[in-house]
Amino acid sequence: MEGHPDTVSFFFFIPPYSANFGAMHKYNNKLINETSPYLLQHAHNPVEWYPWGDQALKKAKAENKPILVSIGYAACHWCHVMERESFEDENTASLMNENFINIKIDREERPDLDHIYMDAVQAMTGSGGWPLNVFLTPNAKPFYGGTYFPPVRAYNRASWQETLQGVITAFSEKRSEIDAQAENLTEHLLKSNSFGLQKLEDTEGLFTKEKLQEAFENLMKTADKEWGGFGKAPKFPQTFSIQFLLRYSHFFDEKLALTQALLSLDKMIEGGLYDQAGGGFARYSTDTEWLAPHFEKMLYDNALLVAVLSEAYQLTNTERYGEVIAETMEFIKREMLHPQNGFYSALDADSEGEEGKFYVWKKEEVELLLGNDAAIFCDYYDVSEKGNWEEKNILRVKKPLELFAVDHSIAVHQLKGILANGKIKLLEQRNGRVRPLLDDKIILGWNALMNTACSKAFAATGNEEYRKLAIDNMEFLLKNFTTADPDEFYHTWKNGLSKFPAFLDDYAFLIEALIRLHEITANTGWLMKAKAITETVIENFTEPETGLFFYTRSDQDDVIVRKKEVYDGAVPSGNAVMAGVLYQLSIFFDKNDWKQRSLDILSSLGQAIIRYPTSFGCWNCLLLEMATGTVEVAITGKDFSLTHTELLMQFVPQKILMATSVENEQFALLAGKSINVTPLIFVCKSFSCLKPVSSVDEAMDLIKGSKRAN
Repeated sequence: MEGHPDTVSFFFFIPPYSANFGAMHKYNNKLINETSPYLLQHAHNPVEWYPWGDQALKKAKAENKPILVSIGYAACHWCHVMERESFEDENTASLMNENFINIKIDREERPDLDHIYMDAVQAMTGSGGWPLNVFLTPNAKPFYGGTYFPPVRAYNRASWQETLQGVITAFSEKRSEIDAQAENLTEHLLKSNSFGLQKLEDTEGLFTKEKLQEAFENLMKTADKEWGGFGKAPKFPQTFSIQFLLRYSHFFDEKLALTQALLSLDKMIEGGLYDQAGGGFARYSTDTEWLAPHFEKMLYDNALLVAVLSEAYQLTNTERYGEVIAETMEFIKREMLHPQNGFYSALDADSEGEEGKFYVWKKEEVELLLGNDAAIFCDYYDVSEKGNWEEKNILRVKKPLELFAVDHSIAVHQLKGILANGKIKLLEQRNGRVRPLLDDKIILGWNALMNTACSKAFAATGNEEYRKLAIDNMEFLLKNFTTADPDEFYHTWKNGLSKFPAFLDDYAFLIEALIRLHEITANTGWLMKAKAITETVIENFTEPETGLFFYTRSDQDDVIVRKKEVYDGAVPSGNAVMAGVLYQLSIFFDKNDWKQRSLDILSSLGQAIIRYPTSFGCWNCLLLEMATGTVEVAITGKDFSLTHTELLMQFVPQKILMATSVENEQFALLAGKSINVTPLIFVCKSFSCLKPVSSVDEAMDLIKGSKRAN
């Protein structure tokens, strides 16, 4: 969740983004040789920044100085603000350089450090966000911190220089109290690592329809039934909760769940959160109506939204969902795809020093571009003279297309043509503007999420481009992120250089992507790779006492706490995804120990996932699968591809799917099945199969019958 700075109105001018990137620079610091765009933004600050590492940490101990750790990311609006106001100011920099060892961290490169120090600041202040500024003892233990600090007192916050002076004085005059605070806070972080983990005595009682209904009812208590989504502004997509509602509605015929899930998707698609001209989604909305987004575009948000839209499209066959999948995938290919088929991380919210400037419009601009079509285009997309956001216009849809066509006495196909042509012209015009900064580092876990989205988009639409993109991207990841051990990975890649040992999220998301890639290709090599990587995770990340997984490897020694992340945040919990892949792989490979471990991990969260479903959406999806069962489907035949593709397009959210053109005794689901010219579909449970059928319609009847039986 963002801190206060990202929820206030941005009304002041910030100097142009390019100010740091002239031909000559007055200052250079230790960030100059980094690859992170965020760190490079600060490489010419007068602050003597260091990257996190031995050089800075040893220097702090040698000089007995407090450490200032400042954490942000390239697309962070308020990070840019604080840089320009404070970190580019020579007087402020002098104060920092003289009294602190100053370390800059890209939270996307080192999410482990971000998690630790964010937890510390939230414990101290009750809130968090970016930029995150935290003060550490020379032993790297936190004792004070906050988020954005203004250059002068504002927003009920002390100025940055006042804050620095206060820390300098306290460190000099109250060192024992500082050390005690740091020890207490570190102990708190260790204890809070197990918050919410309670072993249920009656594990069977968790896997019931009644418990799932309780989770559903608790989720609906937070639902915005007018504008979709959950909670109040700022509103995040919360795709995991939407996914749970889609699946819950499917298994229990709960219309209210389906209504809320589709309302949430519809309102996001109609609002400014969705880029109506260019496709793709911004990170979150600053208002309840999804009008004014925080304009940064993150790879992971778009991946997660494509994935859940694909499920919604399979379930409802709503044309607009298919269109948005196509538009968002086109945006990803156009603006987020590296030539070697990796996906970039993010697009900034700012350009030319203003948030959103790249995306918003004046009415006269639209009229000049569209001529006679401008009036109806502007009416449809809420473009006016006075504007709908800070005297400019964010394109949004206030009335469904069919109803708008009726009200304006225009044929639907004619209206679609006007809107499509108008968007093409606006996009061409927009492409001539100064573009937001691209964060071009490539992150393993986020790429894996997008890989899963490609697989799900192919499954829902049958568009071969998406399957090819998933294969090409996976080959890129396996080639460029592996260490000397082919089943161990790095976290980031840029300019041919891989860095930082991969984290639990990276591994979990990669394993899930490999399972989904097997599902759409029937290539069991992807499945075997998923199994091998899972074994690596079990070896290097396991907490023996609980069976859960640490966020960092057992041999990582530069963190003060090995955290276990169980809550879903902007991306799903690595532990939730690992529990899910263990469960699915246990069926593929008939490994009951993995299934039991998955069940134990889920049970260890006790009632938390039921009581707080917005924080445990992925866990609730797994709970739903364990409670209602997993259908096993095998397709055999000399040429199974058309049958395979047709079946993938159906909404079967809890399935194990394998297909083969040759006899295969390696997998229990395929063993003993002969191969005919005509494809056959076997619907099974616990490897016990019903009589095979030859059509997808017949198979779906069997699958639906299995659902009723559960």
